[in-house]
Amino acid sequence: MTEVKPKIEASWQKLLSTEFEADYFSTLRNFLVEEKKTETVYPPGSLIFNAFDHTPVENVKAVILGQDPYHGPNQAHGLCFSVNDGIVPPPSLKNIFKELKTDIGMDAPASGNLTKWADQGVLLMNATLTVRAHNAGSHQGKGWEQFTDAAIQKLSNERKNLVFLLWGKFAQNKSSLINTENGHLILKAPHPSPFSAHTGFLGCKHFSKTNNFLKERGITPIDWNLNTQ
Repeated sequence: MTEVKPKIEASWQKLLSTEFEADYFSTLRNFLVEEKKTETVYPPGSLIFNAFDHTPVENVKAVILGQDPYHGPNQAHGLCFSVNDGIVPPPSLKNIFKELKTDIGMDAPASGNLTKWADQGVLLMNATLTVRAHNAGSHQGKGWEQFTDAAIQKLSNERKNLVFLLWGKFAQNKSSLINTENGHLILKAPHPSPFSAHTGFLGCKHFSKTNNFLKERGITPIDWNLNTQ
């Protein structure tokens, strides 16, 4: 019996086809099947690859890396740091909004949904794409990291002049996967969590720096302002 391929946007399906066929991914898939028999898993299955579905390979302009999906009810929807409409923004997202205010003058939006960024070419990818409800980090070490590492590496080989925003040591450790010969910009700052934001995330100006880089290369910048249509 032929295994059903995961539903993911076509350009990513092509780029990551060898990952989907690898033994580790089959093991990961089996783990998720068993996990869902007794546990609630976030985000819903249809949204696991949401970051890829909203941002095809050829559309990517910038990459923001997270670590894990949110593990509370109705929060995670497959985009790192983002929450569904109607959900109170978690502390890290609130600090992102604070930096947006000082960097580009964006007032805090009514919603913490970052889909608008994804649709403009910001790949909002967590290193681990699923999590058990109320259990942070519970799906780490199951294979997702190998998959998302491959996504970073292959994307950086395939494309040129991307911006990688690496917040916190976990994300910064991924810099070795990025092909710097392709003209990519790597921006590093502490994580926006309340524990580290005041040691350098606030004031990093990564949003304006990203747009300056894109404009210098004739690429349409990101409209970071979530209060505009």
